[in-house]
Amino acid sequence: MSSKPTRQAMPERDAGDSTADDAEQLTPGAVLDHGRYRLLEKVGTDPRCDAQLWRAKDGVLGRDVALTILTGDRSQSDAATSARRTLERAMHASTFNHVGVARVLDVVTPAPGDPQGVLGVVIAEWTHGTDLIELIGDGPLQPGTAARLLQPLAAAVEAAHHAGLVLGADHPQRIRVTPEGEIRMAFPGPLSTASSSDDVRGLGAALYLLLTGRWALDSAPEGLATAPTGPDGTIVAPRTLRPTVPLELSTVALRALGSPDTHGTTGGVRTGAAVLRVLEQHATFEASSSAVQSGPAGGAPQTNEVWSTQDPKPDKVKRKKLAISVGALAVATLLVVGWIVANLIGMFAGNPEADGPSVTLGDDNAQQPAPTPDQAIPVQVTGGTPFVKEQTPDSPGKLGNLFDGDPSTSWATDSYNDQFGNGFKSGTGTVLSLSAPTTVREVVIDSPSAGTVVEIRAADGTSPNFDSSPLLGQQTLAAGKTTIPINAAQPTQNVIVWLTQISPSGGKFQTRINEISISGTAA
Repeated sequence: MSSKPTRQAMPERDAGDSTADDAEQLTPGAVLDHGRYRLLEKVGTDPRCDAQLWRAKDGVLGRDVALTILTGDRSQSDAATSARRTLERAMHASTFNHVGVARVLDVVTPAPGDPQGVLGVVIAEWTHGTDLIELIGDGPLQPGTAARLLQPLAAAVEAAHHAGLVLGADHPQRIRVTPEGEIRMAFPGPLSTASSSDDVRGLGAALYLLLTGRWALDSAPEGLATAPTGPDGTIVAPRTLRPTVPLELSTVALRALGSPDTHGTTGGVRTGAAVLRVLEQHATFEASSSAVQSGPAGGAPQTNEVWSTQDPKPDKVKRKKLAISVGALAVATLLVVGWIVANLIGMFAGNPEADGPSVTLGDDNAQQPAPTPDQAIPVQVTGGTPFVKEQTPDSPGKLGNLFDGDPSTSWATDSYNDQFGNGFKSGTGTVLSLSAPTTVREVVIDSPSAGTVVEIRAADGTSPNFDSSPLLGQQTLAAGKTTIPINAAQPTQNVIVWLTQISPSGGKFQTRINEISISGTAA
């Protein structure tokens, strides 16, 4: 495979060939592109463009890939033209890199030996996990979880549109959710007629599906319930089907589906950014809801945390610690009350034989220092969003450990063979959301990874432009707690914690952080 998507001349189809028969040749074990790609598993279909979605093995590089196989009759000019346009669009998208979209690796037209019904193939990175239909197999998700999972795809749609690209994110089997809890466009290759408004409608349909378990666009895959409509033909709001859905989420789903470009309605949502803003407001991170993947048969469970569709369950260990703490506090309170009562009795009884030092319970003249307006106080971190400039984020499913108040839990980068800045990745980090706009004065990082270099930057949202995010402070971490003084001029509600160098670890490079705390003054 070449490093860039390639195009080959499309051979002519023999007049006696049957496209239906040729499509049946796409079975597990079949090979495409001179035998390079061996089909492993069919994971979906997109009947709108006669596309089949497959997981395949790249025999040259020995890795799994995602194939969007366009099928049809090559003798029909309309089908061939439509396929060619889709391949051209996919080829243009090969330079687009975003965590919410699987990277296009190659684009090929039929090779000798391929089934005659194949019009072209888009090859992309394989996305482990499940598609949206399987995701809601046990029922709709909690609204906060649905909003959190959908954020990367909404950000990808907005970024692609700024780059003049269309993703084609309007089919539930083309979209997958990773074990780390990231929804991404897994099978690129938009329809030849697709526009940016179709991507926004796809976001609305995906949100509607996660909230209700029903698909709100045409051509719903087999077995997937369609969204109900009212007497006037309009789609019933998610909040009507599930009263627990917040009004804003229900509204943005409907307005994204009701784009003026497609239905002629007024007030439609037209951009991915508009959807993303609402998702950010309602996304919740349930740190205790993470499940643990099972390891190999008979083996120990893996430690990678994954997303969960259920509400977080009470943590038994933390609940026990809380009970012990409350009990100890109650005992201490009783002792103090008893001591005060004993002193009062002694004072009123006036025992002349009592000796020993006197105890002053209060001093009317004592002055307690009042907090100054500039005194920094701890500020609550309410959420974390993975942030990278290239490649993929590190351990996004464990970001909640950075601000859960428990130093025994941690977040870690991936283990790398080389230090950041050697061409493959410039850094990694997270955007921490604060409970209120704050003029940050201090950031404390508890980490065992000495030598890690950390930058603190102010951000204008959870998906900021790095270059326009002002640098507030920088520090090389020592083992344990490291205090990074900040001299921010303006308040911010989002802070980028950006790692530009990570710690050497066993011949490789990796950094682990137990906890991050932020102090500042209210805006």
